Amino acid sequence: MTIRLLRTLVAIADARTFSAAAEVVHVTHAAVSQQMQTLEADLGIALFDRSTRTPELTPIAHEIVAKARKLIADYDNLVPSVLADGGLGGIVTLGALRTTLTGLMPQAMAVLKSRFPQMGLHIRPGLTSTLLADLERGTLDAATVTKPHLMPPGLVFRELVTEPMQLIAAIEEPGDDPIELLRKRPFIRFNRSAVVGTLIDNWILSNRIAVAETMELDSPEAIASMVHENLGVSIVPDLAVKPLSGPQVKRLSLGEDAPMRTLGLAYPGNTVKTQAIDALFDALSGVIEEAQPKTRSTSA
Repeated sequence: MTIRLLRTLVAIADARTFSAAAEVVHVTHAAVSQQMQTLEADLGIALFDRSTRTPELTPIAHEIVAKARKLIADYDNLVPSVLADGGLGGIVTLGALRTTLTGLMPQAMAVLKSRFPQMGLHIRPGLTSTLLADLERGTLDAATVTKPHLMPPGLVFRELVTEPMQLIAAIEEPGDDPIELLRKRPFIRFNRSAVVGTLIDNWILSNRIAVAETMELDSPEAIASMVHENLGVSIVPDLAVKPLSGPQVKRLSLGEDAPMRTLGLAYPGNTVKTQAIDALFDALSGVIEEAQPKTRSTSA
């Protein structure tokens, strides 16, 4: 039994099929099948129920996967923990909200790489719920997420910034009343599976606003592009760090009771990459602090 075989087993558990797992571990479908046969022979147990069209993990295999995740994480962290560099010289796998990918994240990563050129960074986009699940599974070292109502046990959340929601409309839209625009114009909804989507929905319901939903998207760039073409209005976060470019749209405040999202960095409480996590948080918070006069104070 080797770490490589365990990685493949975990990839199958996450990807659900041998073919999808083969892409994750960069081997052929046949190689994945052969590796699993080898692992079953080494362990002396059946890991898959092959009576189904797509082989499924047996109950004992699910238990082994859970243990394998910890073994793989310990293996990957072996050198950083021994060298006591806290992960600064290794690879950090970071999850990122799509709303941060064109503003906050690239600027913070540039700062981090300039300070620690030996650090490797792997970025994986996703929704808060998906990223938190990946943190629990041990497939991410940290992630920028919107603070949920309840944090999963074992994970730490460090707040970065609070961002209010705002209404966006086409530049040529004559109206400036966000409530009227929501009632009269088609509504482009932020993915309701996202924490931000839930915050927006709750605010709309609490204000008893009847909206005519026309589409639901989870890409802020796609939403802004649709609004730019005057296909409707939407509610999105007023980002602390604005994208370097993007569609021009009208931005309207939702008032003092606007829903707010708390953006922060989440990571396992038992991580050994403590110095890397601290450096990452410092880079993110530094970029946010530097952007504040340009994005908020000038409009006050």
